[in-house]
Amino acid sequence: MVPTFRRLLLILTVLTALHAVAQTPAKPALNVVLITIDTLRADHVGCYGYKQIKTPNIDGLAADGVRFERAFAVVPVTLPSHSSMLTGTYPMLSGMHDFSGNKLSPLQPTLASVLKQAGYQTGAVIAAAVLDSRFGLNQGFDFYYDHFEFSRLDEANLDEMERPGNVVADVALDWLAKNSQKKFFLWMHLYDPHFPYHPPEPYSREYAAQPYDGEIAFADEQVGRLLRFLKEKGIYRNTVIVLCGDHGESLGEHGEKTHGFFIYNATMHVPLIVRLPENAAARTVADPVSLVDLMPTVLGAVGLEIPSQVQGRSLLPELRANHDDQADRVRVLYGETFMPRIHFNWSELRGSENTKFHFIDAPRPELYDLAKDPGEVHNLFTEKKAVAEEMRAKLVGMIRDYSPGKELAEKTGLDPALMERLKALGYAGFSGGSDPTISSRDLPDPKDRIAVYELISDAIADSQHGRYHESIEKLKSVVKTETNSVPAHYLQGLDFYHLKMFAEAVDELQKTVQLSPDYALAFFNLGMAQAHAGQMDAAIATLQRTLQLDATNFEAAYNLGVAFIQKQQLEPAAAALRQSVTIYPDFARGHRALGETLLYQGKLDDAIAELRRAVELAPQEPAMHESLAKALAAKGLTAEADEETRRAQQLAPQ
Repeated sequence: MVPTFRRLLLILTVLTALHAVAQTPAKPALNVVLITIDTLRADHVGCYGYKQIKTPNIDGLAADGVRFERAFAVVPVTLPSHSSMLTGTYPMLSGMHDFSGNKLSPLQPTLASVLKQAGYQTGAVIAAAVLDSRFGLNQGFDFYYDHFEFSRLDEANLDEMERPGNVVADVALDWLAKNSQKKFFLWMHLYDPHFPYHPPEPYSREYAAQPYDGEIAFADEQVGRLLRFLKEKGIYRNTVIVLCGDHGESLGEHGEKTHGFFIYNATMHVPLIVRLPENAAARTVADPVSLVDLMPTVLGAVGLEIPSQVQGRSLLPELRANHDDQADRVRVLYGETFMPRIHFNWSELRGSENTKFHFIDAPRPELYDLAKDPGEVHNLFTEKKAVAEEMRAKLVGMIRDYSPGKELAEKTGLDPALMERLKALGYAGFSGGSDPTISSRDLPDPKDRIAVYELISDAIADSQHGRYHESIEKLKSVVKTETNSVPAHYLQGLDFYHLKMFAEAVDELQKTVQLSPDYALAFFNLGMAQAHAGQMDAAIATLQRTLQLDATNFEAAYNLGVAFIQKQQLEPAAAALRQSVTIYPDFARGHRALGETLLYQGKLDDAIAELRRAVELAPQEPAMHESLAKALAAKGLTAEADEETRRAQQLAPQ
């Protein structure tokens, strides 16, 4: 038997140990902050060696974490690039090759959905409509601040397609103030460096000769506001912070003014900075990495399991100071752009890249020695055939390995008003191309079409600023060299439509749909032009075809109803108008038109129900109250009718 004093000593020792365990603070949960800066070239940031700019906040974050010298986008376009970041998958799996017509599948896990499931508060503040929630990146977010004021029928100000970084930061900081007491994930998206470049003061003055840099400097200020908040609230030390660009900007290199058309490193090389709570000092990593690695890296950093679908890899080993794996030095990265294919029916571009070489698979393939030729000017394909074939084999292998057989993205209709807005941001969305998953070397090489592409881009800019005649002249020049250019004929049709030259608009839009028989948006605009040209039977047939191609186009259904009313065919008119509000239940004008049609048919109760709904949806529009008053009077509800008439008069402009 143990003596009493020894037993007492043992008990005291155990109790002391238990007390020490109890006093040891639990390891705090790690927060996550993701900052993406649109259109940010790595070589235009201070910590990447650029001397002509001041980016103290980004540089300060790099001094507190790990800077990746060779990080690359998967696609040089905002939506698919962010899709690859937030899902950890390549477009061959997600189906997100481009910026229109697709929506991220709800079946696909996202960084936000995994963190939310793990108990995180999740918030995102988005700076441009190219990441609108209709494209699916809102999955997993409790709070997704897109809120862009446009719809198919609302000709809203084009400036509302994007918001400046200071407004984004205001909303982000407001959300943080309400949610920083719990573990959180915040994504702040800054769009300012995107073309056109109009930095605010004092950056417009300081960077008058380099407005692109001025936009970056302004974005850096917003980054600083967020980082200061985290530090002042004492949560910086427990926060995983990732800052990156989604793609770069050509700035005229290779004849490309902006991005999306080529996959040279001017648009593929991006800054990537990762700050882990354990990182004590600045480090740089020279290994090639991809933005598809972002999701698994963050999940690994906070100790969560990485979903099986993820194709990127965790960069945690690179983030550890003692990591030195020679295999990483020879990693080959994948990149693509399908913009030439989907919108112009020219060849897509796909590439493979390692630390030394960049191979671009095109009708005329390209190979660049990045050490000797970082600007990718001298094509070595014919001189280094063996290297090129090895890089091509790597590319083929990646496409095979990352393709599941069926892409997950859901198809979406091309919203007419949204596509108009995207054109204002330089996104020329057309449906002239063919299936993006089928490759053909018979299509034109984008290198041979860059001048045509830029001419079309200039024509779009003219049209957006009301210079329709100038736009038409540029597009006619395109047609001289590209007789069957879907974008050139389509855009001419829209220009003629804006000029109220409806016969000419019909002619160009008919050429468009002949060249691209499944182009729903072209059919829609053709139907509208035919209606204005007095070709009502043709308009009805064309709008019916539009709805066959895109059953989500409530505007087509609405205008089909209007066309039937013009023909005094009230039954099919009511059916079409009902279809419009079935597609879009909050469509006030559709409810009003349906209600008035039912009123003419003597269906008073149904008419009143529709018109009450119209008033509910648009209470500030006097026309809604006037229509309801008319129906109520017909029903003999005089007092209610008088009240609606009084409201209409109060709301009418004086």
